[in-house]
Amino acid sequence: MLIHTRELVKVYRMGDSEIRALDRVSVDIDKGEFVAVMGPSGSGKSTFMNVLGCLDRPTSGEYALEGRKISQLAGDQLAGVRNRSIGFVFQQFNLLPRTPALENVELPLVYAGLAKKQRQEKAKAMLERVGLGERAHHHPAQLSGGQQQRVAIARALVTEPLLILADEPTGALDSRTSLEIMALLQELNRQGMTVVLVTHEPDIARFARRMLAFRDGRVVQDET
Repeated sequence: MLIHTRELVKVYRMGDSEIRALDRVSVDIDKGEFVAVMGPSGSGKSTFMNVLGCLDRPTSGEYALEGRKISQLAGDQLAGVRNRSIGFVFQQFNLLPRTPALENVELPLVYAGLAKKQRQEKAKAMLERVGLGERAHHHPAQLSGGQQQRVAIARALVTEPLLILADEPTGALDSRTSLEIMALLQELNRQGMTVVLVTHEPDIARFARRMLAFRDGRVVQDET
């Protein structure tokens, strides 16, 4: 079991009112799964992703990642889990614009304290893995949207994480490029990587092997 959540609750307070973004969510995800998380705006899917990614803490309930109780960790420990165990892929790529692809991919390894030669070797290998070995010294502005997202995926993979969290990874891409990115994520999953994908697009969700649907902070559908 890679991801284990039990009775997750996340409450946001706005003045005198209380919003339950997550309402007793219990989900298990095994290693090697490809899971799409769907739901309308305000359904809780992004909050769920933020909790899984150690970007937010649940108000109550339990979250364990590969048996480690994440919901009980201190802030600096959460940062360590984010850096070593989770790779993030975002809709807007979040690349440093004045930095070549190779150095963008290296960035998590800088935070991890690896020596420069090791960082460069790992980053180059990951760019080759996503089909961009020849673009290592190109800046983001010299790359297409799909190529920029491949750089972002290489950056997410470079720490050899347990889990890839992809938040609307095709939202800024055209249809053809979206299919290419989803095919890449499928191939990574076939190679053993666990992928959890947030999307509002049914066509994108079909690339996953399992779909979780959220509504009003609860999982209302869980199907293969």
